[in-house]
Amino acid sequence: MMRIVLFLATNLAIMIAIGIIFSVFGLGHALDAQGVHLNLEALLAMSAVIGMTGSVVSLFMSKWMAKNAMGVKVIDRPQNQTEQWLVMTVARLAKQAGVGMPEVGVFDAPEPNAFATGANRDHALVAVSTGLLHNMNANEVEAVLGHELSHVANGDMITMTLIQGVVNTFVYFFASIIGYVVDRVVFKTERGYGPAYYVTQIIAQIALSILASMLVMWFSRYREFRADAGGAQLAGRQNMIAALQALQRTQEPGELPGQLAAFGINGGGVKRMFMSHPPLAERIAALQNNG
Repeated sequence: MMRIVLFLATNLAIMIAIGIIFSVFGLGHALDAQGVHLNLEALLAMSAVIGMTGSVVSLFMSKWMAKNAMGVKVIDRPQNQTEQWLVMTVARLAKQAGVGMPEVGVFDAPEPNAFATGANRDHALVAVSTGLLHNMNANEVEAVLGHELSHVANGDMITMTLIQGVVNTFVYFFASIIGYVVDRVVFKTERGYGPAYYVTQIIAQIALSILASMLVMWFSRYREFRADAGGAQLAGRQNMIAALQALQRTQEPGELPGQLAAFGINGGGVKRMFMSHPPLAERIAALQNNG
């Protein structure tokens, strides 16, 4: 709860700061002079509602969406020795990490992967793929579970969601200003919103979202190193290194859909600025150098 309050306060502070900057530098008057009459305070407030609502709703629906998207089978009652070991190991690591016992699940995928999600660190979901269980030994799987529980203990699901919400807020805010300027100044629309506003606003949102995603992905990569360190502390540094090396030996770890990608364990395959995870070699080197 404190994390949510802190980020909402940060969002409000940034909104106030932008309002002050517009006032001090006379940007509002400059827009007025061009015939762009905007209530910037109202636009900021509306942008915050639009930007934060989707992110917060997706956070609270994250477990439900993950279960449906990945076909996660939640282990309510272990049916075999593997499931029993999995539940017991998660329970032990959760206690070590100081978080509540999460739901434990398995999803059918040949690639080794895992993720954690949930709106509350004491009511999370930790799921692993069948490929992970088949391709790693017990110590390596335990390290992966430690990594995921470190995400839970660090509050990464909440932090990532709120950062995305703040980013969405200002993407919508500046895209709206750009759209309004083009509509009023270039296309000379005098009343309401012309087609140029909507077209320009959509294009600006796409362009600004791409730029803003670099910031979100930077933080995502940063917290992966923290989760690796947490996994090493919970399950042993050599086991965490061995788990990452096992991932290296697989050709291409499977991609998780949408927002779940930020909470998986794979190494990604896109250009660095847009990678949610650092390269596996860098993660292994970080653990080795901190030994």
